[in-house]
Amino acid sequence: MMRDISSSAIYMGVLAAFVGYAASFAIVLSGLTAMGASGQEAATGLFFATLGMGVCSIWLPAITRIPAAVAWSTPGAAFLAASIALPGGFQEAVGAILCCAVLILLTGIIPSLARLVAAIPKPIANALLAGVLLKLCLAPALALGDIPLLVLPVLAAWLVGLSWNKLLAMPFAVIAFLGVLYFVVYSSSVLVTNQDASLFPEFKYVTPVFTLQSFVSISLPLYLVTMAGQNIPGFAVLELNGYAVERKPLIRNTGLASLAIGFFGAIPVNMSAITAAMMAGEDAGSDPAKRYWAAIFSGIVYTCLAFAAGIVTTMASLAPAALITSVAGLALIPALVGSLSGAFNNSAQLEAPALTFLIAASGMTLLGVSGAFWAIVVGSLIWIAKEAKQKLT
Repeated sequence: MMRDISSSAIYMGVLAAFVGYAASFAIVLSGLTAMGASGQEAATGLFFATLGMGVCSIWLPAITRIPAAVAWSTPGAAFLAASIALPGGFQEAVGAILCCAVLILLTGIIPSLARLVAAIPKPIANALLAGVLLKLCLAPALALGDIPLLVLPVLAAWLVGLSWNKLLAMPFAVIAFLGVLYFVVYSSSVLVTNQDASLFPEFKYVTPVFTLQSFVSISLPLYLVTMAGQNIPGFAVLELNGYAVERKPLIRNTGLASLAIGFFGAIPVNMSAITAAMMAGEDAGSDPAKRYWAAIFSGIVYTCLAFAAGIVTTMASLAPAALITSVAGLALIPALVGSLSGAFNNSAQLEAPALTFLIAASGMTLLGVSGAFWAIVVGSLIWIAKEAKQKLT
């Protein structure tokens, strides 16, 4: 096994971890904060989410000998960030996150549940994901109107990175964000005194609260966007690169990991999609059988980055909220473009994904249940009705 290590695998693993973390830590923090987490709870959630994907990215590639890297649920975090806080606060949100983890675990155990998820039309799933992402993707434009001097450097750095290499867009944006944050901290004594999060968080178990409302409003949509936005594309990336993938064991293991870290407020972990492409391709080594080391090294870096959660959360707490959400929004633009493209690629079925997208993006609630759930229900019903009509004619 040690003979399979190559410099290419080390380089791509380290790069993938840096890109993955830099591109989405702000989304995770935004999601936890929106659900009512305090600074300390958000730091704890970030720590365990990072540790969870780090440990899984070491463990799963080591036993499967394929670059089966694991990431946190970025679409899931975006969904939480766009959702209304539950009446029971962060404790109820943790209960919903744990229920989502159980659903992921059951998907790896019960074949019929996996088939049920696969039966959801892909345009509907993509439209749901696009609707969930839209609110955060609007954040950079809104922040540009409110705090232009702070957002412009971040946008400029993002554009420079994008024009050079799309994988560098978010690392460049994060570096610019750190520069802006340095300016903000040293020009405002009010922000410097913000000590809601400490450098090293006290790891805190959160007593979960389980309710039917949180299960329908948060757990189910969180499960669906995690499966549609991360797991399914992640498996597809591995298979497109020629790897034989046994999906059920990988889903079970990520479900178990999500359940373990969920008690500390961490979002679920799942198969990596974007960074997996970096580690499964030729850049990670000429021999496909040895590229699993790239995923292992990404896991090692993630595990190390987990211990920076307190520092990262403290730094984020010093920045204006609009600046943090704008960084998160920039990271989600490629996912939004991809999901919109997938939602409207069937000219015979446009109304169903359109309504799914609009309801999910609206932020509405009905009977105490979030719009994401109703978006799936309405979109699926319209899709089925139109398909039936087309068959009759």
